[in-house]
Amino acid sequence: MPAPNPRSALALDVGRRRIGLAGCDALGLTVSPLPALGRGKFPADLVHLSALVQKRRVTALVVGLPLDANQRPTEQAEHCRRYGERLARSLNLPLAFVNEYASSWDAGERFRLHGDRSGALDSAAASLLLEQWLREGPEPSAVSKATPDPGPEPGAQAS
Repeated sequence: MPAPNPRSALALDVGRRRIGLAGCDALGLTVSPLPALGRGKFPADLVHLSALVQKRRVTALVVGLPLDANQRPTEQAEHCRRYGERLARSLNLPLAFVNEYASSWDAGERFRLHGDRSGALDSAAASLLLEQWLREGPEPSAVSKATPDPGPEPGAQAS
């Protein structure tokens, strides 16, 4: 798969308690981890992420899907897919998914963050997802507004 066109993108490593965040510049040259977002209800997450998208002039979202060792979706992958689609629809941004199998482990090894509970590991994992996407794609695509919004995410933490 060819590398996507360069653009300012925001990568999300969606977890049940936190969302790791990373961004890149408009040329896709510099990837930076950003402070992780403590999960709340979707509207509260949206306020924070919308401000970040505006500030960084983000033009695409990249969301990690934790597939299993056989490349099959896990229950968490389905949660991440729904969250990513809902966010992309709400922000009117194109979306790309990347396989995040073992990204947290890789981030823990690379940045010596195993056992971190501050959110640094989540954002380091998002950085690796963004680097992977910049190398391998896929090109982000629009999420249809005709696709029904699934409503609140099961298991999301209250604000």
